[in-house]
Amino acid sequence: MRKPAGLSGTALDGKVRATAGTAAGTALVLVLLLTSCGLVPGQPDGSGAPTTAPPTTSGAAPSASPTEGTPSSGWKTFTTTDGALSFDYPAGWTVKDPGGALGGEFVDVLNAGGNPLAGLRTNIVTGAECVGKSPYQVYDTEPMVALAEGGGADGGVPRYVFESRGDDPDAVATKSTIAAYGITMIPEESGDLACPMFHLFLWPPSGAFFGGTYNPENNATPGDAALPYLEKAKLYASTPEYQDIRKMITSLRPGPSSTASAGTGTPSGK
Repeated sequence: MRKPAGLSGTALDGKVRATAGTAAGTALVLVLLLTSCGLVPGQPDGSGAPTTAPPTTSGAAPSASPTEGTPSSGWKTFTTTDGALSFDYPAGWTVKDPGGALGGEFVDVLNAGGNPLAGLRTNIVTGAECVGKSPYQVYDTEPMVALAEGGGADGGVPRYVFESRGDDPDAVATKSTIAAYGITMIPEESGDLACPMFHLFLWPPSGAFFGGTYNPENNATPGDAALPYLEKAKLYASTPEYQDIRKMITSLRPGPSSTASAGTGTPSGK
């Protein structure tokens, strides 16, 4: 798998930082990163604390994706209001724009039961420092060449990832132990420890986010509810719902237009 060659304005060794022009503050962006737009109530406060998952061989990331789940059939396509990005989603799910103070796109994706599973945000400024490393696990990863071609030509190939940080044994996520899925520009970690998750990628005029935090209350997970949170995250990676999320996020691609336009995001049949 090709690793990103390096980001403009980003130090990948010791610090992780990307900067771009928007009024959004760093603290708010870190909340987006670690709580995926409020998908996990009462979770990290945006401090950048690491998160974890059940360790495998030295925390190494598997190159193959989970295969037990089967994505849904009958999908639709959503295009952002400016026509710059499109993604596919299950016909039974809902894509909506709740509005917000940030400029750019502000889209939430809910499953058939109304549970929020992912959020798409654009035109955001990012800032995160690797102030400490923690145990980690990567459950799934895949390069996203279409985004490199459309929005990050000078920064390498973004990749989809489902990963965790921390090693708390609790049945729920904690401030230091959490799992999330999304798109990153950061190369794969090596060794036993990793920096905090940084689920953002370069997209004109600044950066973007498309992903979510794993929350057993929202994300349908098999097994005993009393299992450690990280064990449940590992189980979730093989479910049909997760496969739908994965297929949706990895379908993100440049839309029909890169020029901002008025109107609302447009769902269409596929």
